[in-house]
Amino acid sequence: MFFAASLISLLLLVSPALGQANLTAAHNLTSLEGTWSSGSRQVVTGPGFANPNNRTFIYPPTAGVSYSFTDDGFFESARYRFTGNGSDPHCILGAMVWIHGTYQLLDNGSMILAPFADGYQQIQDPCAAQSNFIEQYNDTELYISWQIFQDPVDGYKLHMFQFDGTPVAPQFQVSTTPNMLPTQLLVNDTPSFVAQSLLATNSGETWTPGGITALASAIFTVALGSFLL
Repeated sequence: MFFAASLISLLLLVSPALGQANLTAAHNLTSLEGTWSSGSRQVVTGPGFANPNNRTFIYPPTAGVSYSFTDDGFFESARYRFTGNGSDPHCILGAMVWIHGTYQLLDNGSMILAPFADGYQQIQDPCAAQSNFIEQYNDTELYISWQIFQDPVDGYKLHMFQFDGTPVAPQFQVSTTPNMLPTQLLVNDTPSFVAQSLLATNSGETWTPGGITALASAIFTVALGSFLL
């Protein structure tokens, strides 16, 4: 985390944000504005994914990732992912992440997302002592490169690469109008936010509604390694 923060600081010093003026044709094939979603496009930003007022999620039927961008510098990100456990295939880690805030496109082709202070994530680990909890997530994120391609079947496709070069799952443009919650701080009590368990201690459940169905598909997804988030 320290390395990523230091790298972001360095980039901000040497490469001021100048919009898309100095970016290549691969960035301007179509506007970044709109909503993008990976895979089956079941994960989409907006009110159908997260409710930050009570810090809950609406589980989509499959894992995936979605980003929305406005043309005046705001973004929203919705991510539903699973990570396999090589030593125990039953211990699949599930994570739901929602953030929104502002973004900058640097003239070296990178992108920086700076969240407002109301992002959060839900972690589900059936093999952990605390199997289900919600916590703050407000990390600034650096994507060292991004490009838009024209898919002959599915139209425009967005490729993004994290600070270490790891690719995000390719996303297809599902709307040219961004599907987003209001582009402002929605919950301002985050300093007092405490990670909280979502499970009753005697419930015997380890997955919230929708999680069990998603878990079945996630085993196949993790095996293919198709969601590199």
